[in-house]
Amino acid sequence: MNRKITDLDVYLFSAGTHYEIYNKMGAHVDTQNGEEGVYFAVWAPNAAAVSVVGDFNEWKAGEDPMEPVKESGIFEAFIPGLKVGDLYKFAIETKSGDILFKADPYGNESQLRPDTASVVTDISGFEWDDGAWQEHKKKESTLDQPMSIYEVHLGSWKKDETGANCGFRTYRDLAPELADYVNYMGYTHVELMGIAEHPFDGSWGYQVTGYYAPTSRYGSARDFMYMVDYLHQQGIGVILDWVPAHFPKDAHGLGRFDGEAVYEHPDWRRGEHAHWGTYVFNYERPQVKNFLVANALFWIEQFHVDGLRVDAVASMLYLDYGRQDGEWLPNKDGGNKNYEAIEFLKHLNSIISKRDPGAMMIAEESTAFPMVSRPAEDGGLGFTYKWNMGWMHDFLEYMKTDPYFRQYHQNQLTFSFSYTYSENYVLVLSHDEVVHLKCSMINKMPGELGDKFGNLRAAYGLMMAHPGKKLLFMGQDFAQFREWSEERSLDWYLLDSQPANRQLNDYVKALLHLYKGHPALYEQDCHEGGFEWINGADAEHNMLTFCRMTKDKKRCLLFHFNFSPVVYEKHRVGALCPGEYRQIFSSDAAEFGGSGKYDLVTIKASGTPWDFKDYSLVFDVPAYGVVAFEFDYVKPIKNRLRAGTKIVRKKLGCKKYVAKD
Repeated sequence: MNRKITDLDVYLFSAGTHYEIYNKMGAHVDTQNGEEGVYFAVWAPNAAAVSVVGDFNEWKAGEDPMEPVKESGIFEAFIPGLKVGDLYKFAIETKSGDILFKADPYGNESQLRPDTASVVTDISGFEWDDGAWQEHKKKESTLDQPMSIYEVHLGSWKKDETGANCGFRTYRDLAPELADYVNYMGYTHVELMGIAEHPFDGSWGYQVTGYYAPTSRYGSARDFMYMVDYLHQQGIGVILDWVPAHFPKDAHGLGRFDGEAVYEHPDWRRGEHAHWGTYVFNYERPQVKNFLVANALFWIEQFHVDGLRVDAVASMLYLDYGRQDGEWLPNKDGGNKNYEAIEFLKHLNSIISKRDPGAMMIAEESTAFPMVSRPAEDGGLGFTYKWNMGWMHDFLEYMKTDPYFRQYHQNQLTFSFSYTYSENYVLVLSHDEVVHLKCSMINKMPGELGDKFGNLRAAYGLMMAHPGKKLLFMGQDFAQFREWSEERSLDWYLLDSQPANRQLNDYVKALLHLYKGHPALYEQDCHEGGFEWINGADAEHNMLTFCRMTKDKKRCLLFHFNFSPVVYEKHRVGALCPGEYRQIFSSDAAEFGGSGKYDLVTIKASGTPWDFKDYSLVFDVPAYGVVAFEFDYVKPIKNRLRAGTKIVRKKLGCKKYVAKD
């Protein structure tokens, strides 16, 4: 056998910097000495012996032994006659003499669950047609571009009603239909849940056994490449959920891979999440970090995905996350920060930003850990974005409150604006908020059915106007009544049978197109100049007024929100400047399920001071209303005394009047 693992490979892997190790590890179709076959390599540093087993040798351990590569812990073998489609596992003999049958950690394809063998495949040579997309991605930062993400669980988006293949449709079959819907609605990206291979449907893909294999539920690795390529050609970005925090204890997976802790930390206080029933990666071990960093690059560079949403980052950052006293091991300084995981994340994000500058890294981080989305060289973690979990929790609590009592919870509505520029945020209403008895979005809303739809329109309106990128989980954009379940399709029939659901879907579509069509809503998402308060303190009326600003001060937007069921006619709000304000949007339009009583109007700002501004507007505010006005900012010629001030006389050498707050 000709060795494939070189001394340089061993050196880089042992240092944790072999960023394309997946080209050597795993199973690869090869020709050696004129014979076609498959080359195998696996890392099992504590194994007494390793062999390859499959149908070709009746799954007998020791029939096709692998040779150790010096002292690297890597074993390799070439088996002639094997081909694409053959099943295999590694039979690992432990130091105690036990035989473990393990799936390939670097394998690119697996059997459909509940079967667990790896499948020989060849992902090379796929003909990509997304070159224009890839070039554009390298040149354009998403920070000042619109980004509205449609979060999708492929297995339950639309199932195969014939029941074939366990009801799963294929990547190739789903791609055109998904692209059509995403473009029709106006989303810019899809975020795919659970693509890496996993044994249990109910984990939604967050307990991974095959980090280098797109799940076979929906087809082959090449089929998944087709989906990504197709979506790119339709102008849609693709983000994958990625799980470097923990992995399951399934016998064929990474756990106790060669009879000892290999991928997980050997001390259970760092190596296990008892509440999740999973193992935790050992970030102190270079080969483990290499496995994960190379895996992130694998999805970005081999499958052309545009970004990774990194799951459970908080559990990585803190050693005591989800643990009681005595269940966690402090760091060298006696604290709860996981220094090794922090350095791993910095390394990961730095390498990706250098090798793939257009790729996004998005942290699901639920604490106040600082500088998550700031560059690693500046002391940050290096992520592009952070999920705004704080906004989500506060906002949903506010929306679930009866409007009569919302006046006592105004801070839940406004607090997020005080820190919105501390990170690059994605506002999320994700799958986690519509499962496990948390109710669907429509059923979180208080009141009778009409009130629920009114509240939901107001909620989605504020989400779209609030600084930050957007993410909405599938089914919530047409107000699915039932909680989401991975076991069934979305309730698409509601769009045809229930006018209110169709109207809500039309409303979300209109919001998404409003968002994409107005730079005020995205180009200064990460700059304080993109937001101006008008009034955030009108708790008595459940109201909120603010402006989103463009860089050139043209086509700015003034938004007013009414989170009460009360109509306010001839309502006055402050305005930043004189000029015309053209109403371009109202949630109360009949086509959205509103009353349709209030036409879109153009108003000229009056010189009446209001809301501590020198100018004001008067217009009708519908119940649960969201109204938006477009205006060009014109700097006022002179400052006038603001409404709400006291006029006092003060001697300054002569008699003058000054304003005092």
